[in-house]
Parts: sequence; structure tokens; C-alpha cells
Amino acid sequence: MKDGILMAEAILLAVNGTLMRGLELNGNMVNAGATFVREARTSPHYRLYTIGDVHPAMLRVSAGGAAVELELWQVPPQGLAAILLAEPAGLSVGKVILADGAEVLGVLGEPWLCEGRPEITRHGGWRNYIAARNP
Repeated sequence: MKDGILMAEAILLAVNGTLMRGLELNGNMVNAGATFVREARTSPHYRLYTIGDVHPAMLRVSAGGAAVELELWQVPPQGLAAILLAEPAGLSVGKVILADGAEVLGVLGEPWLCEGRPEITRHGGWRNYIAARNP
């Protein structure tokens, strides 16, 4: 407890793109003191878009969605801001529903970012999209 406020020891964060292990921005997770927990999937209520083939953006939808592969990381509270501030414009934090029904914080795309972008939901995740793009 700090100044009468209960502080979380770590925040569970779902990431679905370049913050994942072995990808371009994973160093942002490691430098923030984050620890990989496990691979997971969302509930079948999301669509995934490629933003210039540089990173994905995931949106929650009311119909026509699918499950998306992602990773869960434990992030120290002080590291969360550093991770988010380094994310590309249009990516933000929101609540993500996992396949098991659990709700966690996760990186989502804002609708304006996804407008007119190629949808890649059928690939099931960013890693699968990259593999299909670069056989």
C-alpha cells in the first residue's frame, strides 16, 4: 500500500502483435520488466487488421468475429505506461475477453486505425499472417 492506495503487484496484459516473444517490439515488454505467462486465444468476438504490414490492430465486434491468438504477460504497473507510450498511434488498452471467459487488459486498435485496412482475421493471429505472407 502506498499513500493509502493498494498497488497491484503486476497487471495481466494480452498482446497480439509485435510485442509478442521474438517479434520487433518485444524488447519493450522485457525492458518494462514484463514476464511471459502463456499463449492464449480470445473469445470469438474479434477481427484483426494489418496496418501497413508493420503491425496488427485487433477490434472487438458484435458479430462476425473470430478467436485471435495472443500472449499473456505480467507487467509491473510502472512498466505498463512505458509499453503503451511506445506503441504506434491508434493502439490503446481495453478489456479483452479470452476463450475461457476471463477478462484481461489488452492492446486493441481504435476503429479509425482499422478503417480501409486489409482484414487478416482468417489467419487467426499475427504470427500466422506473417508466415503466410513470407513462406
